[in-house]
Amino acid sequence: MSNTEHLLSATRMLKEGKSLTSSEISGAFRVIMSGNAHDGLIGAFLGILATRVPTGEELFGAAVVMKECAKCIDFPDASSLLDTCGTGGAPKTFNVSTAAGIVAAACGVRVAKHGNRSRTGRGSAEVLEQLGINITAAIEQQKRCLEDVGICFCFAPKHHEAVAHVMPVRKSLGFPTIFNLLGPLTNPCSAGRQLLGVWDDIYVEPMAEALSALGTTNSAVAHSLDGLDEISISAPTRILFVRDGSLVEELIRPEDVGLSRWDIKDVTADSLSDATNFIRDSLVEGSTGAPRDMTVLNTSVALMLAGHANTLKEGVKMASEAIDSGAARNTLQNWVEVSNTHISSTDTKET
Repeated sequence: MSNTEHLLSATRMLKEGKSLTSSEISGAFRVIMSGNAHDGLIGAFLGILATRVPTGEELFGAAVVMKECAKCIDFPDASSLLDTCGTGGAPKTFNVSTAAGIVAAACGVRVAKHGNRSRTGRGSAEVLEQLGINITAAIEQQKRCLEDVGICFCFAPKHHEAVAHVMPVRKSLGFPTIFNLLGPLTNPCSAGRQLLGVWDDIYVEPMAEALSALGTTNSAVAHSLDGLDEISISAPTRILFVRDGSLVEELIRPEDVGLSRWDIKDVTADSLSDATNFIRDSLVEGSTGAPRDMTVLNTSVALMLAGHANTLKEGVKMASEAIDSGAARNTLQNWVEVSNTHISSTDTKET
């Protein structure tokens, strides 16, 4: 079977209403990522696939190929690294996952934050730029940030260059495709611990299944009852914990861990400036209120996944202390400095 035939065959199967095995979708994705497929065929494949929820096996097979094509960071004990990357696509709060990643790092967790720019103009990449982080840092700089500060930013376009082959098609389709789900599954550092939010509840289980198949150490997939791809401060959040091949579902409520429930408007960012200020006010200025509480709540789950907290309440206490002591502020300031420092070393191996 020729390379193109793998994609044609997969497209025909999808048109017939069949699901794909991991090897079948992997074959199709190798064609797409090679840059040798016609845009029309790519569009047909992605369009048909988008008419239904992908299976965990399909997500796994596609993610394997994306990781094969990625420029990765070789870091010892990647299973201990944490990522707080969500899918986006939900009502915009203020990049809670970014803030939680910084606080988690201040608590001693090594965080390999994966992310990209957003169609709203206020994604993790844009916010981190506003905070002073060099988001296009070379791989050597990213590794130095991880080693010296405890957190780095893996800017998706720098690590997943092959995805550029499909960008014109994705833009022309104008609706979310499987690629919107694959980003969080393809951390360039192979982070073994992930707090992964999804924009719709229908994706919670297949994403959890994909994480399990990818060999995650300890992760969780979340979607709140008020529609967020974060752990909400204004409603209960459904969360599926993934560990040792098993999936355990829980419902997390802010009041269960001693936090107040806030109106979602209190954490909604209407602009890039709003999103940045929410993080700066909470972590640098020490402001209290809904953004801080939501950051603390999400950090508490991240700390549990990283093995630094045994309970959510313990995680809330640790996250609050990291902010109050100035540790979170110092982590952010150190990250700005190190990410903007030129590194000439070849300590990091690019694969």
